[in-house]
Amino acid sequence: MKLIIQIPCFNEEEQLPATLADLPRELDGIDAVEWLVIDDGSVDRTVEVAKENGVDHIVRLTNNKGLAAGFQAGLDACLKLGADLIVNTDADNQYNADDIPKLLGPILKGDADMVVGDREVAGIEHFSALKVSLQKLGSAVVRRASETNVPDTTSGFRAYNREAAIQLQVVSRFTYTLETIIQAGKNLVAVDHVPIRTNPKTRESRLFPSMWAYVRRNGVSIFRIYSTYEPLRVFMAAAAAVGLVAAVIWARFAWFYIVEGEGKGHVQSLILGAVLFIAAVQLAALGVVGDILAASRILQQRTLERVRRVELQLGVEPSHYEPGKPEAGQPPTTGADAAAATGKADEREAVKL
Repeated sequence: MKLIIQIPCFNEEEQLPATLADLPRELDGIDAVEWLVIDDGSVDRTVEVAKENGVDHIVRLTNNKGLAAGFQAGLDACLKLGADLIVNTDADNQYNADDIPKLLGPILKGDADMVVGDREVAGIEHFSALKVSLQKLGSAVVRRASETNVPDTTSGFRAYNREAAIQLQVVSRFTYTLETIIQAGKNLVAVDHVPIRTNPKTRESRLFPSMWAYVRRNGVSIFRIYSTYEPLRVFMAAAAAVGLVAAVIWARFAWFYIVEGEGKGHVQSLILGAVLFIAAVQLAALGVVGDILAASRILQQRTLERVRRVELQLGVEPSHYEPGKPEAGQPPTTGADAAAATGKADEREAVKL
């Protein structure tokens, strides 16, 4: 059984050595533990530092694509490198690497396919009361959308088995943390969580330049992801709210027209109510269209899952991959047909298409 610990990086030459120093090389019940760094277009010595510190695999993106794209590229590479288990952690050494066995525990017992580390944010000193409240609110929304019980949905310290990794497809450009939980809840992926420890803060977050940026970006991400997976519920709720306002305005007009006998002076209410009613109907129609598109998206996701399984069976090599310790004459790969497969080629059988 092979475990690959992946670390998305962007200009992390200063923090990466400490992060790698804490990672395990051996774990009970695991035959091989390997490290993979995803270089998300760094302009410093991140790749060189990774190689100097013994990283086994590197995925080097040409330019900065964002955390979500880096995570997805790492997940794809780990699968094609033959990983049975994948652990994702941050390059700033935020998470305590000694908790990796705890993170893998439910998966190794067969109780879960995906495990999210719960930082128990209320006890983190550098988290303000506002940030804790917003994190809890966002996690509650994601739990409702995903039908899971994960208390810390923005935690990047998480583990996946091979089946869970195959089924996940991140399309968000900003964050993978929320979307993967919702996807897992909608798919045949059992999700669990365990409490984990965090290390002292080493630097400010690069994802959120300010608290308001954190609120805005996470708020937009939660709404976008929720509406993607639950469009009928979102648009029908909006339609009901607008329709209720229209009904109240019409009731006001009816009162003046029937009881007071002054309907002519309140025609504006009649017109405004009609406009709002039309808007409510349009929102309801958008909900129906969105629900149809959501069903189509599920079919597309299932197709992508099957394509990924075929790629793994064929031994397609990960894109933008280079080994941490390249052999003589072995160039980096930039596509599927650049070289022979690096995964479990000896265990695969030829696939006839």
